[in-house]
Amino acid sequence: MPLIRSTYGKGRVRIMRVKRDTERHEARELNVTVLLTGAFDASYTSDDNSSVIATDSIKNIVNIVARDNVGAETEPFAAALATYFLDRYAHVTQVDVTATETKWVRIAVDGVPHEHSFVLDSNGNPFVKLAATREGVSVTSGIKGFTFMKTTNSGWENYWFDEATTLKPTADRMCATAMDASWRWAKAPASYPEANAAVLATVLKVFATTYSPSVQNTMYLMGEAVLAAVPEIAEISMACPNKHYLPIDLSPFGRSSDGQVFTPTDEPHGQIECTVGRG
Repeated sequence: MPLIRSTYGKGRVRIMRVKRDTERHEARELNVTVLLTGAFDASYTSDDNSSVIATDSIKNIVNIVARDNVGAETEPFAAALATYFLDRYAHVTQVDVTATETKWVRIAVDGVPHEHSFVLDSNGNPFVKLAATREGVSVTSGIKGFTFMKTTNSGWENYWFDEATTLKPTADRMCATAMDASWRWAKAPASYPEANAAVLATVLKVFATTYSPSVQNTMYLMGEAVLAAVPEIAEISMACPNKHYLPIDLSPFGRSSDGQVFTPTDEPHGQIECTVGRG
């Protein structure tokens, strides 16, 4: 029976590019699928794999092209990726690239867009929990999955070392989280929408403008600042799972990541939680 058509490739290649040649960083996160069509029929109809470009190699090429095109918008990046395959592999007749962007927008601090701190576009799911009895009412507001990131001004050093420790310390890393937070009201504010907006604005300002020696310390500082900014809040609880961006080792390909090309991953993640109250 004839093989009518075929294609193959690599899917869900997640790549974060950070253009950081100036103080104003540009962050671009993509989920990339590359499919190749060409002279690959023998790998389907027989045991001949001689023409097949390994899907792991396809993933490596996505990383290589990302490093060589750190500042490119998505469309030129996809074109450069397709060109890489067509220029190097004569037996590839068609390259299909799908690149889906995770959109990050700059955090505004006092109305000014920040240089290296970002918030996820269309971000978070606000919620309210109310418990009422004849004796009284307890109101808690919050948000789930509120996602923000900065490309520098974060580190992780001087932690416990023993035989299980393999993580290397660093004074300059990306820091990102999808925060679940809730804040319990001691009394009603003049405006719940305005007070809730002040909570998030305060969290982002602290995150963007302070060096983070740990997620733990940053969370505590955010909690302190929220209680100072919104006096009607009795306490705030936060859970901040790490969204990791792992530097890609491009040395086998004669390139350095230079803190600009990363693999995004959130599995497994560090889960850090705390509650800050007025005592």
